Amino acid sequence: MTEKELKPEELNLVTLAAQYSDEDKARGLLEQMRWPDGPICPHCKHNEVYIITPKATSKSPARKGLYCCAACRKQFTVKVGTIFEGSHIPISKWLMALFIMCSSKKSISSHQLHRMLGITYKTAWFMTHRIRYAMGGDSTKKLSGIVEVDETFVGGKGSRDTTLARKTPVVALIERDGNMRTAVVSNVTQKNLGRVLNESVSKNAIVNTDEHGAYRNPLKEFKQHNTVVHSKYEYSRKLDDGTKAGINTCESFFSLLKRGVYGSWHHVSREHLPKYAGEFEFRWNNRKVTDGERMVAAVGRIEGKRLTYRQAI
Repeated sequence: MTEKELKPEELNLVTLAAQYSDEDKARGLLEQMRWPDGPICPHCKHNEVYIITPKATSKSPARKGLYCCAACRKQFTVKVGTIFEGSHIPISKWLMALFIMCSSKKSISSHQLHRMLGITYKTAWFMTHRIRYAMGGDSTKKLSGIVEVDETFVGGKGSRDTTLARKTPVVALIERDGNMRTAVVSNVTQKNLGRVLNESVSKNAIVNTDEHGAYRNPLKEFKQHNTVVHSKYEYSRKLDDGTKAGINTCESFFSLLKRGVYGSWHHVSREHLPKYAGEFEFRWNNRKVTDGERMVAAVGRIEGKRLTYRQAI
């Protein structure tokens, strides 16, 4: 970045509203975040491109921010090949929505976003789902070290015991002071937990869980399995190597997730729950950076992710 360009850590909502409400400036900021080293063709990944300056006609305005690839000769803008492609919403409002979702610990409802940005509820709902789709985990690196694993139940009404059939299990897998993954499963069984563990956790990891019996057999293949017995009010236990067995980090994550579910959204369907959980997973994995840097990280995930309204619903 040059000295005149805004640094990611300097981004905030006031700056976006004051300096980037102009569409040309907003487009420039998005290009800066998506292409820090210059434009890259989304069709063939070639970096030799040139700017096209089309003229407006009586039927259509000039298409600003247009590039042409010197290799494949295809034209593109910064929105092509991303969650923004095909959207008529101004980039300035997309950036505002993206920043708000990246900086809100308990997330934000579509109703609140439509009031803040002056857009329809349907548009706000679609925007939030596109952003969650971009935030969704796509890392192939498995969790390692000490990994806490626990599950909670989301949705339905009433207590966990009386309406368990109407609730959906969400599994959290969290490295101590590291990254995490979430997984939505149909029910808590050895088969489902084994699949999630094998997909997300290294076999050399030390895994901490509660006393749930469904963890026992799948975790025999891993380096070490420690348990805490919640039914006996055991929530942390010191081990011989000086570390502690426990799943308190998972409990902290579930507390944040449920504040979003019951405080911001009020209801989440089983179908869309993975995207909502993925949003919280993204913010957790980027918790040590500023809101602006978290927004830049989200922009880094928009490549190759298109979501139509038909797919979203």
